[in-house]
Amino acid sequence: MNEENITTGQVVLETIKTILIVGFFAILIRTFLLQPFIVEGRSMEPNFANNDYLLIDKLSYRLREPARGEIIVFRYPKDTRQNYIKRVIGLPGETVMIEGNQIQVFSSSDTTGKPLHETYLPADTVTSVFGSDKKLSITLQADEYFVLGDNRDASSDSRSFGAVKKGLILGKTLFRLFPLGTIHVFAHEPDPLSS
Repeated sequence: MNEENITTGQVVLETIKTILIVGFFAILIRTFLLQPFIVEGRSMEPNFANNDYLLIDKLSYRLREPARGEIIVFRYPKDTRQNYIKRVIGLPGETVMIEGNQIQVFSSSDTTGKPLHETYLPADTVTSVFGSDKKLSITLQADEYFVLGDNRDASSDSRSFGAVKKGLILGKTLFRLFPLGTIHVFAHEPDPLSS
């Protein structure tokens, strides 16, 4: 009887230890490596749909800077309790100008500007400026990024809320896990300025 109690106690203790170890590693993975994210809304259509279930890579940007064309998840600058998903268009130190459905990027090494060639979007995509202005020009600081949603007509992005500071970026999109028919691994996109 006493041996059964000890054996049962040991099993319970081992089970608790296993649960704690698994929980500890799950917290480590979520904090430093991967985070789940569910797309809400239409701002990234046609590349991402409402309710797509994604895994976000949180480690890469601890080792390198975000690159143009990458899809990032970040805390909304005006309410950091909300997370947004958008595409990186402008990098720190650059000036992004939108005028007449054309996006141009200027840098200290290229003051004449280069047009953005967004092959990941449908050919008929229109990038306009919100409000009465027909032109938008934003110069990014050393820790700022200009982001746009792929569905330009239905996206709240840097055209409305301005640049995103690096400290607000949670990570880059790594996998789409659901729906099952759309499982996808997101590889590095070529820089749309070099196309």
